[in-house]
Amino acid sequence: MVKKLKFYTNFKVRKIHKKSILLIGNFDGLHLGHQKLFSLAKKYKKKSKLNIGVITFEPMPKMYFNKNLKNFRISNVSQKIKILEKLGIDFVIIKKFDKKFSKIKSHSFIKNILQNRLNAKYIFVSNNFRFGNKREGDVRQLIQYEKKYKYKIIKPKPFKKKNKVISSTLVRKLLSNGKIEAANKLLNRNWSIEGVVKKGRQMGKTIGFPTCNIDIKNYVLAKPGVYAVKIFQKNKNISLKGIANLGYRPTFKQKKLLLEVHIFNFSGNLYNKHLTIELINFIRKEKKFKNINQLKKQINLDLKIAKNKLN
Repeated sequence: MVKKLKFYTNFKVRKIHKKSILLIGNFDGLHLGHQKLFSLAKKYKKKSKLNIGVITFEPMPKMYFNKNLKNFRISNVSQKIKILEKLGIDFVIIKKFDKKFSKIKSHSFIKNILQNRLNAKYIFVSNNFRFGNKREGDVRQLIQYEKKYKYKIIKPKPFKKKNKVISSTLVRKLLSNGKIEAANKLLNRNWSIEGVVKKGRQMGKTIGFPTCNIDIKNYVLAKPGVYAVKIFQKNKNISLKGIANLGYRPTFKQKKLLLEVHIFNFSGNLYNKHLTIELINFIRKEKKFKNINQLKKQINLDLKIAKNKLN
């Protein structure tokens, strides 16, 4: 059974979570590289009998400083919390990243937060970790204050597969190139989009393929096209199979980016229901059809391929 994770939105943690092993970072996607890091933290936990905590930020600092950066994240907050829970983390601090927090001096972050508030014993960071006002703080500064503030910095080597460093950037690149199976391997799970089903223009229903429409919000934009998918409804333990179109539906001159999901052999109303769509296989890229009949013909072909991929 998965142990419930304690969730904080500030640094006022309970006494039990002080003097812990801390991992600091964005952890977007919580890919194999991150998972390797948590495995190492668990070895430290076994030796030291300390809790493991994560400090992460919302919005991601990169998105906060670059307001034009849309469709960037691999996982949203609720997915991040669920995965951390499965990884056996004891607590997570998701700190709101705003103007006030971005102005904190790096030494002040070390002294007032890491030492006074959290009294951290081990701190795991990547080699390129930067923090504090204008990103002035780095790993060297954290090491410089180890003795003074009685913590130990752990900076593990980046995890590589086939001589490539596994990173969130690499996962985003694979997704944007339609290499969903390779991305899923690096995530150690199927990449998924969560969202609430919205009422659309009913075009799918008109042509005989009703769909659930989901706004993809700030998720990274995987390659527009058709995918074989698995669908999960919140609080229901059944998995459905289907086909999804991610994109702008050029045949219907749609401007808004949308994920449209057609579920095999399903009847029922899913409006306003919360769904998780797992992308399993990339079938083809999005294209514009001359007429509806051509589109219907192609959808029937896509359905056959998707069913084979999901069997």
